[in-house]
Amino acid sequence: MRALQCYLRQELPPINDFLARETEKLPPLVRDVARYVLQAGGKRLRPLLTILFSRGRGRVAKDVYPLACAMEFFHSATLLHDDILDNSPLRRGQTTAHLVFGNTETILAGDVLLVLGNRLVVEYYDPRLSWLVAEALMRTATGEVQELAWLNAPAPSQSHYLEIITGKTAYLIQAACHCGAILSGDPTLEQSALDYGLNLGIAFQLTDDALDYETNSEVAGKPVGGDLREGKLTLPLIFYLEQISEAKQKELLSEIRREGMPPLRQASALSEKRFTEIIAEVQRGGCVERTRRRAAEYVHLASEALKNFPESKEREALQETLIYTLQRDK
Repeated sequence: MRALQCYLRQELPPINDFLARETEKLPPLVRDVARYVLQAGGKRLRPLLTILFSRGRGRVAKDVYPLACAMEFFHSATLLHDDILDNSPLRRGQTTAHLVFGNTETILAGDVLLVLGNRLVVEYYDPRLSWLVAEALMRTATGEVQELAWLNAPAPSQSHYLEIITGKTAYLIQAACHCGAILSGDPTLEQSALDYGLNLGIAFQLTDDALDYETNSEVAGKPVGGDLREGKLTLPLIFYLEQISEAKQKELLSEIRREGMPPLRQASALSEKRFTEIIAEVQRGGCVERTRRRAAEYVHLASEALKNFPESKEREALQETLIYTLQRDK
């Protein structure tokens, strides 16, 4: 991981400095909320990807930091809104923003970060960048809407699950890569950026979903089994549902949610004992390992996308990012 660590040491200070300076310009009502989520120890994956692809041919493009940090502002905005929708108590090991500052302030902070990110992109005066970001955000929102709608009519469908996670996670990561490639001025990097970003994004979410069934809250920084509590069908649970009879499928699906309630008001009907039993059954069924193997398949596709990427420290860092995606524990 030497190349990735070197790049992180080099790039994290200017990334964090830019984020802090822009945050300080925000209105007081939302400034503390934005500062809270941005200083919570995020991986800065999206801005780093933008920077790496912008330097694909070893040249330093024009100032990349506003564009790169716009990706972090977009990501942080989605986290603020998602935690309210999911009623999550923890994010990155700390109490979620809406429980600290209130729903109103948190929603407004998310809105402001979305607008700030868009303004930073527009200031490059490149319509391609603006369109890419708008399309990625629309697809991200669509993925979130699809996930909520699925709560009303759940079924163990791998294809539908993949469609949802591609929307809610992968498209913004893909956009971070593609925007960097455009800024590099080298059109030959764009297809690599598209393929790498999409497959990395899917693998990243698959790993997240595996971790939800196998780690502990102290390590992960968020509650274990949070998806199960919210009635979400992620791949480990889908694999498990495919292993049991149709009658047991129906019984379990009715257990993990209360029928006849709107998605945003649903609450798991599981007792703590039953919750623990299901987690253990998913683990014993090898469903977590199968999910990680599926993530590795997408990592392989992302690695293949770098074949036309020039040999450089940037390419090494991108390869090591794939390894990190599979090995991370939070």
